[in-house]
Amino acid sequence: MKDFKDKLSLVPAKPGCYQMKDKDGNIIYVGKAKVLQNRLKSYFVGSHDAKTTKMVSMIDDFEYIITSSEKEAFLLELNFIKEYRPKYNIMLMDSKTYPYICLTNEAHPRVIMTREIGSLKRKNKNKLFGPYPNAKACKDTVEIINKIYPLRKCKNLPKKYCLYYTMGECLAPCVNKVTKDDYEGIINNITRFLNGYDTELIDTIKEKMNKASEALEFEKAIEYREMLTSLEALQDKQKMTLSDGVTRDIFGYAVKDDLINIQIFHMRNGKIIERSGEVFDLVDTPQEMLISYIVEFYSLDNSLIPSEVLIPYVEDLELLKDLLGTKVYIPIKGIKKQLVELVKENALNNLDTLQKERLIKISRTTETLEELAKLLNIKYPKVIELFDNSNIMGTNSVSAMVTYIDGLPSYKDYRKYKIKTVDGADDYHTMQEVTLRRYSRVLKENLRKPNLIIADGGKTQVKAIKEILDKLNINDIDLIGLVKDDKHRTRAIVDITGKEISIDKRSNLFLLLEAMQNEVHRFAITFFKKVHTESAMSSKLDGIEGIGPKRKKILLEHFDSIEDIKKATLEELHFLGFNKGLAEGLLKALND
Repeated sequence: MKDFKDKLSLVPAKPGCYQMKDKDGNIIYVGKAKVLQNRLKSYFVGSHDAKTTKMVSMIDDFEYIITSSEKEAFLLELNFIKEYRPKYNIMLMDSKTYPYICLTNEAHPRVIMTREIGSLKRKNKNKLFGPYPNAKACKDTVEIINKIYPLRKCKNLPKKYCLYYTMGECLAPCVNKVTKDDYEGIINNITRFLNGYDTELIDTIKEKMNKASEALEFEKAIEYREMLTSLEALQDKQKMTLSDGVTRDIFGYAVKDDLINIQIFHMRNGKIIERSGEVFDLVDTPQEMLISYIVEFYSLDNSLIPSEVLIPYVEDLELLKDLLGTKVYIPIKGIKKQLVELVKENALNNLDTLQKERLIKISRTTETLEELAKLLNIKYPKVIELFDNSNIMGTNSVSAMVTYIDGLPSYKDYRKYKIKTVDGADDYHTMQEVTLRRYSRVLKENLRKPNLIIADGGKTQVKAIKEILDKLNINDIDLIGLVKDDKHRTRAIVDITGKEISIDKRSNLFLLLEAMQNEVHRFAITFFKKVHTESAMSSKLDGIEGIGPKRKKILLEHFDSIEDIKKATLEELHFLGFNKGLAEGLLKALND
């Protein structure tokens, strides 16, 4: 407070957005306020929880921008968070996205499954249904709808009818005149079914299944039975339901030991179909963090704003309504209040479970790492980075790095590398290339250094990395290797001098190191297989007349291997846009 007293006295009592900066000028927190003066002073007066106290201790300066309203301040805050990604702000990564079913608003509509709904929800009158928790059931349902109802399947209309028309699964608007009236009944049936108001599709499939069974067509009957299983999984009954059929999200939160867990129950057509949420460090008031989370959650491209949002009490209800542009309620009684309380109860239970799991895992792994530190006479290795290389006879060489923090994998810190400067199966120089790239960047961008580097290999790999660390003048990172026996199982540690250190194979230390070595190998080999498959398929397609970059991309996206392309029918290739001559030439070239 003393350091900022003069500057704080000049802050106006107006709404605005503020930025907290550390000694290096990095923005570590962005916030908004109805009254900037009061909000900024609150950080430097009174006591705070541990996380906020830590953040405040890092503040070296602050800046603010006056806005005309709190809403404008909120939108500015969101923009700053996306641009600067401050370490203490809530930052939602648009990674886990649930699938939706889309009934397109086109002259000749289609039913498709999609996770990329950003552009679809911006297009007028596209009907979106979801999200759906069971991706396989969602995909199967789209396929079933397309089998039962003869809607268009092709993304772009071909010049002549395809196999779907022959099988009675498409009206073939490419060659037939199909009007809006022809689609109306089909669209209404699909909409009613996906909204949960109609069982006509299920009844139709049951009837087909029974007829097939009576006719002793058991393969068909099994296919229809699998269709029903998928549809039932999609429309799974929920204990907590509302009969109004409204699409709504219900939010709740719980706070414990400097952590906040925000949970969402997604209710679609009166049924709870999914639960999501995240745990964050508590660096602001719970209400402020809840509001920030809700607004950022719906700002993601792959999140649809529902007809109704239910939340626990917050002061800024009107602001939230204005920002979301939908109905937002703080229920005070009845089943909606019970739903909010249920979400809060789940959030608290999730925090309790999370903390217990963390304590169990950390107690196991930290004690084991302390044992490793004692064995090697090094500092406690809180952050460990492991490297492994993969290739087949020197081709498609790749390398991978995995990160462990307190003995637990930190998946967001995993990295993959395609080898650029090394030819052939040269593990020594491959290890040097990848570690040079990694730690040059660490130094250049001032990234967090690991406490320990582990090479999946013995003396050769350890020596290769040691030379790179010396070249970069890095002397504060410990280094070991993990050697395997002739059965490709972890055998011993190799220290920086090349000395092998045996470990009791029944010990927790051995099990942890073995798990780490297996994980980096798994990550490397998975990446290698992907690169190798793409390379092999791509090279096989090179030189085939008529197969340029665009057609090659279509084939690589549609088929999993060259063998799959070889087995493709002319009709299937025609569906992908290949004329008869081109398709025959492709199959002949591959099969020859």
